Amino acid sequence: MVNVTLNRSTVKKLAKKFLTREQISFIREIYYSVVYPTNLTKLATSYKTDKWNKHWYAQHYQKHFEPLRKKKLNILEIGIGGYANPNKGGASLRMWRTYFPKSTIYGIDIHEKKAHEEKRIRTFQGSQTDVNFLKEVIKEIGQVDIIVDDGSHINEHVIKSFEILFPMLSKNGIYVIEDTQTSYWKKFGGSRYDLNSNKTIMEFFKNLCDGLNYAEFSSPDYIPKYFDKHIVSMHFYHNLIFIYKGENNEGSNMKDERLAKLISD
Repeated sequence: MVNVTLNRSTVKKLAKKFLTREQISFIREIYYSVVYPTNLTKLATSYKTDKWNKHWYAQHYQKHFEPLRKKKLNILEIGIGGYANPNKGGASLRMWRTYFPKSTIYGIDIHEKKAHEEKRIRTFQGSQTDVNFLKEVIKEIGQVDIIVDDGSHINEHVIKSFEILFPMLSKNGIYVIEDTQTSYWKKFGGSRYDLNSNKTIMEFFKNLCDGLNYAEFSSPDYIPKYFDKHIVSMHFYHNLIFIYKGENNEGSNMKDERLAKLISD
């Protein structure tokens, strides 16, 4: 009898030699779904995404997404990764697919990424600021419950994508923006000197916070904007923002005349 010991490197080489990419991906998904089904930090590390170890986003995703994990959702991520190489990237899409076992994962990228399409993963090629393209994507998906912007990180692009897509997000959906540090980077249209510039990601979303309390403005001339009426909470973390959609219609706890008196005083 011959004893054969296979190390991890040898197993990977044999798998690449005798199995297709789809078969390897399927085996990996089954393994991770058994070993780390609910642990996003482990999944992020295993799939080699930058959502853990490089960035520290997985812990926040775990907190916000855990109650939704077993729901049947449509999840859209802007930015598939790998730049122009059609075979590179896709790690986050596969991570989401394993973490959300009943959901379908969609990805948008400026480059062609069809190589990453597998069971419950679909890709679209186009710009995150192209209104017609984004409308067609949403029309084809039908309803999007979670959107994650991990795209160009250019301030103008991030803001425009949000303005286009948030109204098309499902009524109780979640919109996430990664890598908001570019708000301070000139190359991405940000500024570390003018922290009040409404052209940066951070300032744009900081301004939306006031809209959560629009019912307290007590101004007859103020007309609530779409974001005022449909953002119900916002959560800011290091380089990461979660925006929850819903009906912001609680109203003020003050009578109009009493509120007007408080403001005038």
